[in-house]
Amino acid sequence: MYCKTEEEIELMAQSTMLVSTTLAFLATIIKPGITTLELDKYANEFIRDHGATPSFHDFDGFPFHICISVNNAVVHGLPNKKPLTDGDIVTLDVGAYKNGFHGDQAYTFIIGEVSEEVLRLVKVTKGSLAKGIEQAVHGNRVGDISFAIQSHVQRYGYGIVKDLVGHGLGRNLHEEPNVPNFGRRGQGKLLKENLVLAIEPMINLGTARVFTGDDEWTIYTEDGKPSVHFEQDVCVKKGKPLLLTDFRVIEKAEKSNVNLNSSYYTV
Repeated sequence: MYCKTEEEIELMAQSTMLVSTTLAFLATIIKPGITTLELDKYANEFIRDHGATPSFHDFDGFPFHICISVNNAVVHGLPNKKPLTDGDIVTLDVGAYKNGFHGDQAYTFIIGEVSEEVLRLVKVTKGSLAKGIEQAVHGNRVGDISFAIQSHVQRYGYGIVKDLVGHGLGRNLHEEPNVPNFGRRGQGKLLKENLVLAIEPMINLGTARVFTGDDEWTIYTEDGKPSVHFEQDVCVKKGKPLLLTDFRVIEKAEKSNVNLNSSYYTV
């Protein structure tokens, strides 16, 4: 595990905030009729216009610039020409590389009207991320983050994806340690100041089981039910974690777009 210097954290903050502003920009244009391929194009242009490069492009051969996972797709969805429609839930996962460091953030948007159970899934998943982040303090262990997420989610009977985990972040897109969304309090690697983590619960409405699609990238729920994914970049500090990404700019854009449903805030 590599703990950054204060100077490196300052540099890294530019990459992490860029993914937040990219997601906020995408939140203003996502609507029924737009294709995920168009969103990928706009994200690529936005990231490059801000002096960075998309982290995911050509990462292990990934052919696009961001991951876009719709409805029963959990993560790593490939952009395509199919228009989005009312009732879709869409996770945009964005990475940006600048100043030698990566930012990595995901946000699930709701287009139009969906069922109360889907609204609740979105709210609970987002809430579980907040619970996990609270535990990202010096002296805790990875298992404290994992347990906080799991204990918030499991009472609803949702499937906590176990095949996919959060991770360390820095000069490399994926660094140690892995951060599962399930685990035991007090277990796992010790968290030290200035360790940066990408914490990212991936929660399914039904079974936790997933499979990889024919495109060899997109991971789907086995039962075809919806999945939700939120992610934030967090710097471990003494007493209280430092958030390097910012949901607030995304939420502001989300609420301003009449095509998006933010009523889950009050479910």
